[in-house]
Amino acid sequence: MIEIEHLHKTYRSGFTMKPKLALKDVSFNVEAGKVYGFIGPNGAGKSTTIKVLTGLLNFDSGKVLVNGISPRDVKSRQYIGYSPEQPYFYDYLSGRELLRFYGKLVGLKGAELESRIGWALELLHANKDWIDRRLRSYSKGMMQRVGIAQAILGKPKLLILDEPMSGLDPMGRRDVREAIQQLNRDGVTIFYSSHLLSDVESISHRVAMIVDGKIVREGTVDEITESCGVEYHVRTRQAILEADLPRGVSATGHPQEYICADDVARDRLLGFCLSNGIAVEKMDHKRPSLEDILTEEIARADA
Repeated sequence: MIEIEHLHKTYRSGFTMKPKLALKDVSFNVEAGKVYGFIGPNGAGKSTTIKVLTGLLNFDSGKVLVNGISPRDVKSRQYIGYSPEQPYFYDYLSGRELLRFYGKLVGLKGAELESRIGWALELLHANKDWIDRRLRSYSKGMMQRVGIAQAILGKPKLLILDEPMSGLDPMGRRDVREAIQQLNRDGVTIFYSSHLLSDVESISHRVAMIVDGKIVREGTVDEITESCGVEYHVRTRQAILEADLPRGVSATGHPQEYICADDVARDRLLGFCLSNGIAVEKMDHKRPSLEDILTEEIARADA
């Protein structure tokens, strides 16, 4: 659905129009029918990549295809629904009037238009009394729901969302997560950026991590987190002298609790306990979160 190879994008700013490379040899693919998370710090290049995909920005070099069509070709738009992080809407309209306006832009009218609006609002739990109030009175969370609703009115094959959880309370985040998952079950490919990494871990089939304009990690959540090492936390029924701990095993400071640096150290500790008649009460498999890994990658880029 999305193919990006060796993408470069340069901005020029200031009095001297000095160039700044915003995207540096970016490459990744998004398969049809997947939910793909795009994460990174502010200014890393997430929104720039999204604007290239939607045809809002041109790029210097590389290959970019959306459903086999370059975003430079207006035909690519017919497959895409898009909600930016900070949409600008005519705030004298109500939410429902805004959706009627956007529905007509994608060719809907009459009973079909009203049915589609009802479906989008129901999916996002936005069919509330506030939907008929003027947009200027909306909170950030209300505006986010309406923005996503307008993006799905045309039932796109590809839905692109820039920070869809931004400004939402916990219930709103849950509603948007569930809407994304339902759309995906209905066959929609979803590419989205987010700073809420726990949400990314819970709903994404694959994830790309961008730092300073470069893709630093890409894969499933399991592939990314397991590549950074896995710890095992073990609790025994009786204490083990620190001098007797096998290589790769360290004490935590809590009685009878130990950390194994990897599966080899885990096996050494279990072997030691078996040989010495020490019962193991509990063992937890610990791996770093996406937040841990992203923080490490940002620190490495700044070093």
